[in-house]
Amino acid sequence: MEPQLLHDVADGVATVVVHHPAKRNAMTAGMWRALPPLLDDLAADPAVRVLVLTGEGATFCAGADISTLQGCAEEAQGLAVLAEEALAAFPKPTLAAVRGHCVGGGSQLAAACDLRFAEEGALFGVTPAKLGIVYPASSTRRLVALVGPATAKYLLFSGELIGAERALRTGLVDEVLPEGGLGGRVAEFCRILVARSQLTQAAAKEFANGHTDRDAYWAEQVRGSGDTAEGVAAFLERRQPRFTWTTSG
Repeated sequence: MEPQLLHDVADGVATVVVHHPAKRNAMTAGMWRALPPLLDDLAADPAVRVLVLTGEGATFCAGADISTLQGCAEEAQGLAVLAEEALAAFPKPTLAAVRGHCVGGGSQLAAACDLRFAEEGALFGVTPAKLGIVYPASSTRRLVALVGPATAKYLLFSGELIGAERALRTGLVDEVLPEGGLGGRVAEFCRILVARSQLTQAAAKEFANGHTDRDAYWAEQVRGSGDTAEGVAAFLERRQPRFTWTTSG
């Protein structure tokens, strides 16, 4: 099978799989280019409530496919940034499910997700210093926001890999699961997210990402949605709420 991004949608969860197992799921230029339009389609799909990004098999993503970079490194980096920004802008909750190596461009993708769950034994690295590449400013800012300046400098200056437990301590990872436990925990957490208010999630994501000037817009959405009344009624009646507001309109 050619290097590609696979996807499916089930029970409100879109799963996107980086599929290039011959090179530990390294991203080709074509794969970087394919991600933004795929995300656009999934964002517009009312059946999608949550997006999970993962890699085929035992590796998340080993970065960019170096064999495709000769003579076009700058173009490839530009494609990677566009893909990263598209993932960060996805209007619904996103979760990176990480096994094995999450390195270089793989770490860019994981950092662009809202949350990152990792299996024990996962390794994380930001490796442009090994190639003489200047890491993009937007990617650097996102990394600093996650792990702080000191850890970001450690990763960027050295290109060294860190394990899942250290990634957890620094804030790069939100949960670490035992071997064999990642898939079940991700499925469980996605069920929780699917059951929650998309209105709350969308507003919280926008505010957390620094877009804090739309209080009036979100207040209007709350008034028109009926979700608050439904949430309160469900709480009092001790049942699951049936929220109706969606990011897809």
